[in-house]
Amino acid sequence: MEISQDQPPHRVPEIASLGLDTLVTEVSERLQSAAAVTDRMQRLLEAVVSVGAGLDLHATLQRIAHAAAELVDARYAAIGVISPHTDGLSDFIHIGVDDETAARIGELPAGRGILGVLIDHPEALRLADLAADPRSSGFPPHHPPMKSFLGEPIRIRDEVFGNIYLTEKQTGGPFTPEDEQVVHALAAAAGVAIENSRLYEEGLRRERWIAGAAAVTTALLSTDEAQVALTVAAEQVRELAGAALGMILLPTGDGQMRVAHASGEAAEFVTGELMPRSGFAAKLLEGESAYLDDMSTDPTVVLRLARSFGPSMAVPMIAAGRVLGGLVVWRAKGAAPFMEAEKQLAETFASQSALALRLAEGQRDQQRLAVFQDRDRIARDLHDLVIQRLFATGMMMESAARRAVVPEVRTGIAKAVDELDATIQEVRTTIYALQHDDTGNEPDTLRTRVLREGSQAAAALGFKPSMTFTGPVESLVGEKTGRQLLAALREMLSNTARHARASRVGVDVDATVHLDADGHPVPGDPESIDRAGRPGVLLTVTDDGVGIPDGGRRSGLLNLTRRAEALGGDAWHEPGPYGKGTRVRWSARL
Repeated sequence: MEISQDQPPHRVPEIASLGLDTLVTEVSERLQSAAAVTDRMQRLLEAVVSVGAGLDLHATLQRIAHAAAELVDARYAAIGVISPHTDGLSDFIHIGVDDETAARIGELPAGRGILGVLIDHPEALRLADLAADPRSSGFPPHHPPMKSFLGEPIRIRDEVFGNIYLTEKQTGGPFTPEDEQVVHALAAAAGVAIENSRLYEEGLRRERWIAGAAAVTTALLSTDEAQVALTVAAEQVRELAGAALGMILLPTGDGQMRVAHASGEAAEFVTGELMPRSGFAAKLLEGESAYLDDMSTDPTVVLRLARSFGPSMAVPMIAAGRVLGGLVVWRAKGAAPFMEAEKQLAETFASQSALALRLAEGQRDQQRLAVFQDRDRIARDLHDLVIQRLFATGMMMESAARRAVVPEVRTGIAKAVDELDATIQEVRTTIYALQHDDTGNEPDTLRTRVLREGSQAAAALGFKPSMTFTGPVESLVGEKTGRQLLAALREMLSNTARHARASRVGVDVDATVHLDADGHPVPGDPESIDRAGRPGVLLTVTDDGVGIPDGGRRSGLLNLTRRAEALGGDAWHEPGPYGKGTRVRWSARL
């Protein structure tokens, strides 16, 4: 190899030295770059591990935001959760802005401006200057300055859950493509972690609903009071659904539904109220569920109270093809609508509650049947044995009275016979009560209503009055006359409790009498009396109290007289039997 005469010999080592320095520098830079990549990958792996470390969703989102900020050296990081029901964001988790600054800023972002761009177009977005982008809507007062921006959507399979927002790279300058790749990888791992958290929360939610249904079932099967168990159901469904008000509706039998039990806000105002025939009550009676996203703005809502609440859910309680009732929950105004999973859980809860209610009804029916069988046996014994013996005793006493010589003895025996007659009437009333349902399932006849008035008066009297009936009062006394008779009985018992100071009160309803023109009963055997008298009903209340003093107030008797005269009858009072107490009578034509 020959060296040119124009090139000095010492230049060859110098060129070789320069080539080696360049190579060493390039190798060093590549090694540093590889080390940086390795370090970033290590940090990414650590971030992925930390993101999936827990199952609480909110804590998971906070870890994702922290990890993203550390990976790309961002001063501020946030995660916006896209609302599944409305436009914008349903949650916003932020890192880097302290609580005091956040309080001065005010409301959290709703998903407009650049944040809205990522919602509408879920693709990675890098900006060197936020303010320079025409899609930016600016910052509210007291908001810290932010220039560089990096956004990345978080996907759960094919669903966009939300977005990661990163601003203000702390080393200065914009975010790099490498930053975007790292955040993209973190977002993929975050999607898996969020899905696990959601599945975990869904499992907990199902567990709570199942436990709630079990509590209702236990309450229904362990107590004889279905009312207590249904109150438990109202409380359980309100808490499980995160609602402000929970209600149990029961059919009334005439095509309407009544709020039987309520728990929560405004419970005292809705309990016992009839629901409008239209709307969700009609759907419940047809066995259908009804959902509204916002009752405060829905034009179909006619119940005024409902307009102060937000989302609503009404689910029928169906067992053996029969609608036993309905579960209704109302959330507060502005709350999130019910999700599909919550609707399914509520329907399952309602089905289990209905089945438990059906089983509880069967148990109570069996217990009630056993009681009725015992009561029927007792009634037969009273009728076949006790009354017959009382009759026989009365006949023997009447025979003895005829043979008695001393007038006082005859009078005493006559009084005893009258007492036996009264006892027989009371035993007959007792037999009727034993043979008829007193649980509210028996038809609401005049006889049952009279007995109910007597039971209610016992608290004021201090004892229960004896009740007797003569004739088929249910079939002879009409509805209008029956209402007035009950009102008269109520007033008579009330006056007796206030003024008589009695130790014994008897009530007799006789539907076999005939009334004269003045409304008084025609004396004599009903089969042989003058048929000019018209059939009527006679109500008599007798007490052994102090009687009505001369010159005393007569306002109560005047009220009774007005009621009777409007029905062609009359009202009057007379001394009680044997010169003691008072007997008040009220009559009406049939």
